[in-house]
Amino acid sequence: MVDNIELEVKTLKELNIDSAPKGAISRYWLEIVKDGMGIPIRIPVIIARGKLDGKTVGVTAAVHGNELNGIPVIQRLFNELDIEQLRGTIVGIPILNVPSYLRKKRRFLDGVDLNHIMPGKPDGTVSQVYAWRIVNKIIKHFDYLIDLHTASVGRVNSYYIRADMSDEIVRKMALLQNAQIIVHNPPSDGTLRGTADELEIPAITLEVGNPNLFQKGMIRDGLTGIHNLLGFFQITDSEVEEQSAETIICKKSYWIYTDTGGLLTVHPNVTQIVEKGEKIATLSNVFGDIIKEYHAPELGVVIGKSVSPVNQAGGRILHLGIMKKK
Repeated sequence: MVDNIELEVKTLKELNIDSAPKGAISRYWLEIVKDGMGIPIRIPVIIARGKLDGKTVGVTAAVHGNELNGIPVIQRLFNELDIEQLRGTIVGIPILNVPSYLRKKRRFLDGVDLNHIMPGKPDGTVSQVYAWRIVNKIIKHFDYLIDLHTASVGRVNSYYIRADMSDEIVRKMALLQNAQIIVHNPPSDGTLRGTADELEIPAITLEVGNPNLFQKGMIRDGLTGIHNLLGFFQITDSEVEEQSAETIICKKSYWIYTDTGGLLTVHPNVTQIVEKGEKIATLSNVFGDIIKEYHAPELGVVIGKSVSPVNQAGGRILHLGIMKKK
């Protein structure tokens, strides 16, 4: 039986990694903004600082409040670290979007997607200020960034990576994840990953499964990829786990949408290759009559798809990755 554990955790107004003790794993609360009562909203921060100097790797999760798989990835990462062998520093942020996490919602308090407005503004809206402080109080301290995400409500994802594959360091970071799919994404796209790239901080996004739950397999895969990266860059002594299957690399990707409403059935599974013209979805009315069929516009791989039957006009069908020619 485990008793309730109450540990005193220091609250910081600014993150100063150099002030964290060497050869130790430290926990902090970082004040990010104040709420309508003037009470600080605090972000949890874990810092593992080795005895030897080196690069700083940041691992962040839950920039959307319902993306939970990344939280245990970060928790397990710090539980498994051998601090005596650590060269450099690892900073873990299990929950970036605290207000949305507490509400079990994807979007921020003002209804905005926080990961579409990075780097935010110091004097902007509620969400813009929060985003700006994430970037300036946290992300600017990193040499590398790994940002953990999941699919949104009503959708499922493969285990895939978003990365600027034109950057050699970022490309290597992505390939080390041994993911099912990698999608090339340049910076300047309003995301945390894109903003880090603009700041010359090599960054990748890990899409680790589905929202609102913990998935053991996805958590394990995400953790293995991070250990691979830390081992390759000699931050830890982790052995790089070789890939068992070939990763599909996509030069671009896009969503396919419905143009009318009804009950939607998406036929292919995630990671499945679909041919041009192949039927990918069927739309029925409430009486059970098939009113529309949708077909793949070109050869591609299914990165993610909708699993919610109720689909209004303009709803998502599937996320199609267009594969890079070998």
